[in-house]
Amino acid sequence: MFNSDRLRTARERRMLTAKGLAERVGVSAVSLSKYENGHEPDEATANRIADALSYPVDFFYRDAPERLDTDAVSFRSLARMKARERRAAEAAGALGIELYEWIDTRFNLPAADLIDLSKERRRPSVAARLLRQHWGLGDRPIGNVLKLVESKGVRVLSLSEATKNVDAYSFWRGDHPYVFLNQEKTAERSIFDTAHELGHLVLHHHADSRTDKEAETQADRFASAFLMPESDVMDYAHHFTAGQVIAAKKRWKVSAMALAYRLNSLGYISEWNYRSLIIDLGKRGYRSGEPDGIEREVSTVLAKVLSALWSKGLTKNEIAKDLGIPLGEIEALLFRLSPDQSGVANEPRRPGLKLVR
Repeated sequence: MFNSDRLRTARERRMLTAKGLAERVGVSAVSLSKYENGHEPDEATANRIADALSYPVDFFYRDAPERLDTDAVSFRSLARMKARERRAAEAAGALGIELYEWIDTRFNLPAADLIDLSKERRRPSVAARLLRQHWGLGDRPIGNVLKLVESKGVRVLSLSEATKNVDAYSFWRGDHPYVFLNQEKTAERSIFDTAHELGHLVLHHHADSRTDKEAETQADRFASAFLMPESDVMDYAHHFTAGQVIAAKKRWKVSAMALAYRLNSLGYISEWNYRSLIIDLGKRGYRSGEPDGIEREVSTVLAKVLSALWSKGLTKNEIAKDLGIPLGEIEALLFRLSPDQSGVANEPRRPGLKLVR
């Protein structure tokens, strides 16, 4: 049976209105609305819908996809985001859940090892310290943040939205925490986004709302403290100049602006020094980017999954066909990784994920 929820998901991924899709398909807006509300299109119309959306027609005849609870999904830049951009990103989340569930049936994945820190959400720096203690991290810089959170059971997928209005978002689905990262951001910003979403997952899992401004501020402060522990930053308290901040930021793999903010929030530099520093960094191009950027972090788990599948002769094309999802959508969710990226496919003997037999 033709699934109306899948039609809506595919339309939202393409950022089309019902009227816009109806015009492409050659039906009335009323007819298209009926299809999205449970009416069955004939075979010819279903094929035209699939062609108009560039989705396999098989996609529309599967069980209903997971629809995300909008109130349970945190977006960093909600104020700047257009409604169609948000719906498209949430639709990607629905596809991402299907993809990870497909992976989950074939691989032994890390279980979630996060703790409920919602009682500390008004003290984000304390929450960050408690999670670091739980994971035995001490106060040292984290080498690879994405790899760390994946090892603790967070399911991380990428977004390839052609807009900077969508930073990242996260949510819980049952016992599984998910994070989606937009690859349009700098590598440093993406690392901070990962820590920010981790903050949402531990601070706001059981909170009433995670979409208000206060929750965003709490997640930001959590990320800052989690990535740059005070006892470690203390040694760099004398870094007042832009050049010193630019050199020091590489220790924690954060943006120059993020480090400047951390120094100011800890009281190591005055408000006047902070404003001067921000102005100088902006003149050097660090407000809109990271001229001296680092290498982007990508998913270790997904790279190992692709490597294991490749060794069995299975490619992303087979994943796409099995799920009935366009290959382009699969690529966008998988950080556009290739099986041999970073040498992963050439290291089959390393311990890691194993196919479930």
